[in-house]
Amino acid sequence: MIIAIPKERHQHEKRVAATPDTVKKLISFGFNVIVEKDAGKNSQIPDALYEEAGASIAADASSAYVNADIIFKVQRPMMNGEGDVDEMSQIKEGSILVAILDPTKSPEHVQSYADKNISAFAMEFMPRITRAQSMDVLSSQSNLAGYCAVIDAAHEYGRAFPMMMTAAGTVAPAKIMIMGVGVAGLQAIATAKRLGAVVSATDVRAAAAEQVESLGGKFIMVETEESGETEGGYAREMSDDYKKRQAELIAETIKKQDIAITTALIPGRPAPILITDEMVASMKPGSIIIDLAVEAGGNCTLSQPGEIVTTDNGVIIVGHLNVPSRLATDASALYSKNLLNFITPLVNEETGDLNIDWEDEIITGTLLTKDKTIVHERLKGGN
Repeated sequence: MIIAIPKERHQHEKRVAATPDTVKKLISFGFNVIVEKDAGKNSQIPDALYEEAGASIAADASSAYVNADIIFKVQRPMMNGEGDVDEMSQIKEGSILVAILDPTKSPEHVQSYADKNISAFAMEFMPRITRAQSMDVLSSQSNLAGYCAVIDAAHEYGRAFPMMMTAAGTVAPAKIMIMGVGVAGLQAIATAKRLGAVVSATDVRAAAAEQVESLGGKFIMVETEESGETEGGYAREMSDDYKKRQAELIAETIKKQDIAITTALIPGRPAPILITDEMVASMKPGSIIIDLAVEAGGNCTLSQPGEIVTTDNGVIIVGHLNVPSRLATDASALYSKNLLNFITPLVNEETGDLNIDWEDEIITGTLLTKDKTIVHERLKGGN
């Protein structure tokens, strides 16, 4: 069977879906691996390293896709009119597609997978169960995003993070507030603490308190009997009363902060507003807001996708797109390992063929289309 690794063509995307290390492992399973020319260039992986690992280099997208039984990508294939290459037209019928497919925002793509009898797996739908942790692309990429958010904040911030006591006087430590204590938030806390900042954090999930405090942060939360957590471990949307009290708490806290990093996301829904215009106006000149949810609408009302905005009162609001891709080499290494861990249990060790248990929780959780039908529970309404 042939696995294709095409070059990513979406704007701001520098990652690649395989590294020489994962290529070697895939070849050891009996797969032939074809990597499109320059697919790893933006992740500092030259074609020569893929060739040394045993992969073949395809001259263009068409050559990579034409005979591929399995396609590993970072983002979904482009359709006609989206870019310089209509990738969907080049994928052969009956193939397997594994990528971050963003199906709720692109139902027309999901339908195209069904029409071409593609078995499409959305890696961002991976169930949060113990045996799937090594396949969890959201966690691996969010971890890097949380780290990068603090580094970006340090770059924009005009002062030092740690307390410094010198003969000329004392430099006060930076005060950083993390909003949303998922994987990205926890890594942001850990990174900010390593840099010497005073860190506080808030989340709708009471269980996050112990994690925050274990990293040396102070946990701030609205007292409530509402559960802020779904069965899958994600944050859920809270009641209007909770939102009102949460806004009051944040408004009182944020005016004392130097930096705010927002990471709050609700799967399949716009990001919740956490920082309003009025809150931004209350912050000190030179304060920084890093909005990691900007691609989902943003946690700050003044965030602009892909832009760094300075408000009239001197607050700098950073809305970088595709933050994991800003650390493309490490992000690609982790993501490609997620894909390898996903495919490994599906390979028959004796024959090298795929042996997919279509009833397995990992498969049903990620499979969007099969046998020309949209099969995922979240998407069936659009079929």
